[in-house]
Amino acid sequence: MSLIPFGILAASGAGVVVVGVAGYFAGGRNSGSSEVSTVDKFAFPSDSRTTLGTGLSDSRGYAAGMSNAGVAGYAAGGRSSYVSTVDKFTFPADSRTTLGTGLSSARGDVSGMSNSGVAGYVAGGADSSNTTQTTVDKFTFPADSRTTLGTGLSAATQFSAGVSNSEVAGYVGGGLDSLRTNRIDKFAFPADTKSTLAATLSNSVRLLAGFYDSGVAGYFAGGNTISGTISTVDKLSFSAETVSTLGTGLSSARWQISGMSDSGVAGYVGGGYTAVSTVDKFAFPSDTRSTLGSGLSSARYAMAGFQNGL
Repeated sequence: MSLIPFGILAASGAGVVVVGVAGYFAGGRNSGSSEVSTVDKFAFPSDSRTTLGTGLSDSRGYAAGMSNAGVAGYAAGGRSSYVSTVDKFTFPADSRTTLGTGLSSARGDVSGMSNSGVAGYVAGGADSSNTTQTTVDKFTFPADSRTTLGTGLSAATQFSAGVSNSEVAGYVGGGLDSLRTNRIDKFAFPADTKSTLAATLSNSVRLLAGFYDSGVAGYFAGGNTISGTISTVDKLSFSAETVSTLGTGLSSARWQISGMSDSGVAGYVGGGYTAVSTVDKFAFPSDTRSTLGSGLSSARYAMAGFQNGL
């Protein structure tokens, strides 16, 4: 078992356990479709919200979040103008720096996943010419040095969602390739070997959110299908790599949403188009849903989510 030196330690299926400290929703777009730099912080377990004095280094949406528990959270890439910027928020002070080496190319519409204590990953997306990418960039902790995986996504994809099973694998699900997809790609740690699961999401969907209970399951929530926007939440069992659909979905059908996680406790889905402040909470292991009394500090969508926790 590897122990991450902060918080309170407890049991976890993957052998890495930490009681989470806080989750963050960074950037996004407001009701006027203008990008913002706001970073909201939700303290666990009270879910009380504050807004950081220092937000992103520039206003942008459609960025990816990744996390290194007890150390830092990251918001990578994004647009309105497509950027390669990776901002780092160091815990517990939440002080922001910008990495000297960003993504391997400027792109937005990206998804993130993490092997906490080891590396974070930014997958897919599109560049300024709206060319969709297969690229998966890897940032090795603690140096934050970047490499690009030799094997990227199984198809060029934007608007997907990432979930993480620390020490074991990261998964990228859904999104838009030539059409909306229900595919789930798996990157096995530490070799980062890619496979595509036999199991698929219940819908071919883009602009969905991912959250996870590391060692147990990943969740893919909401998004937009060819038939319209959905409230569905699919659950990927990490051990069996099978997908089921929760009986209770989001509190409303939403897309362009974002997720964050407090492994062992709950997952969260925030915001959504056409700009709402709603934050839904799914308590583990029952997956019962509630909606936080205090949502985002402003209605917005297309944020990056990360957490100080697994």
